[in-house]
Amino acid sequence: MYNKKVPRLPRLLGIAIVSLALVTMVVSASSNLLSSSFAQGEQNFTANMTGEDDVVGVHSPDFGSEGNIGSVNGSVQKTGINNSALSDGMVKNQSVTTIKLNATKFQQIDKSQFKKAPEFAQISGYINTPNNSPITLSSLKGKVVLLYIWTYTCINSIRPMPYIDDWNQKYSDKGLVIVGVHSPEFTFEKNHANVKDAVKRFGITYPVIIDSDHGTWNAYENNYWPRFYLIDTQGYIRYDHIGEGNYDQIERSIQSLVAERASQMGAKEISFNTKPTTLINPESLYYVDLKQSTTPEIYVGYNTARTQLGNPEGFKPDQTVSYSIPSNTNFKPSIIYLQGKWKNNPEGMELQSDTGRIALVYYAKSVNIIAGGKGGGIVSNDNPDKMGAGGYVQASGNSSANTLDNSLGEDLSSDGSFRIDGQRLYNLAIHDNYAAHYILIDVKGKGFQFYTFTFG
Repeated sequence: MYNKKVPRLPRLLGIAIVSLALVTMVVSASSNLLSSSFAQGEQNFTANMTGEDDVVGVHSPDFGSEGNIGSVNGSVQKTGINNSALSDGMVKNQSVTTIKLNATKFQQIDKSQFKKAPEFAQISGYINTPNNSPITLSSLKGKVVLLYIWTYTCINSIRPMPYIDDWNQKYSDKGLVIVGVHSPEFTFEKNHANVKDAVKRFGITYPVIIDSDHGTWNAYENNYWPRFYLIDTQGYIRYDHIGEGNYDQIERSIQSLVAERASQMGAKEISFNTKPTTLINPESLYYVDLKQSTTPEIYVGYNTARTQLGNPEGFKPDQTVSYSIPSNTNFKPSIIYLQGKWKNNPEGMELQSDTGRIALVYYAKSVNIIAGGKGGGIVSNDNPDKMGAGGYVQASGNSSANTLDNSLGEDLSSDGSFRIDGQRLYNLAIHDNYAAHYILIDVKGKGFQFYTFTFG
């Protein structure tokens, strides 16, 4: 079970999109690579899809507001993976599946229908490459490349990491190369040292290229974190997936393309370890139920905020404002309330007094804050002695809400405190269940900065 502790983690939101609508993606013409009955031939079609078959967690700068979307209509193009070429035979032996390869069918794939993957563009740095030297997509010709666009504080980018690590271990010896493209959202995420620290913290061993100017992001016409592009040995994009979720489909597509590569190299069969190896501990940062309607990400910069503060003073660009939280406040859900003197910055808030307070009612199982600067805080989760229980219950709309669930987050000490050690994501609570909860942060230290809350 995946329960990796990330000592001091990094950022972003959770938003559900159903059926990957409004985006173009390249997926398998047959949904099951290891089925005994494979699709006959390759299909290229467009379908309107609705419902709840495909729920993903994704973040995009295009969203005017973020939250869970129950249904979205749109076109989804499915092309790219030929499973009929694998249909000559399959032998299962416990956790290992051996598939006989049909070279003729692989050779018959018409690749004129696929888009060539653009070369990496405007890369400013390299991590986990030989001597941290440059790599290009063209240098990886002959390999199957999984391009993963992410940013280090994005919770949607963090949660897929156990699956990506698993694929790297299982398929790198079969010709798969994973390349992480770090395309930042916040200004501080452009800092090479910050990205390098995050790569080390997460235990990432595959190459990461630093796309701080969004040259590669733009070359791929991307607008989402995270995004997966699966590129074949000749440089064609054969699979395109937006957001979290659908990991089985991604892995089947990886298997299909490494099988195609093996056939091109003269192999008559290929074997895969098909035993599931990625199990996520429900009490870890990596767990999420994407069908839950959690509170959307909440920004606090005057240029990034999509909701107002709960304080009547509101946002005052580039000014220091004295905020207060009256004792009789009835807290509205998904609204941040501040106490103390806070400098209003474009991307976040910075404490100017020695102490301050942040209060929030939200619906989720876990809550994270993206923070930096100096100081730290003491966190109270669902503590009626620290926050008016009446205001919380009214805001949550649930008189039976759990007001005694003091669930320590991964970045909290046993006394509920945390210290700022970098600009990153700090996990402040992991509860037992999805429900309305509230959090109170007593901040200590002038110079404490925070940018957003994210949820899981």
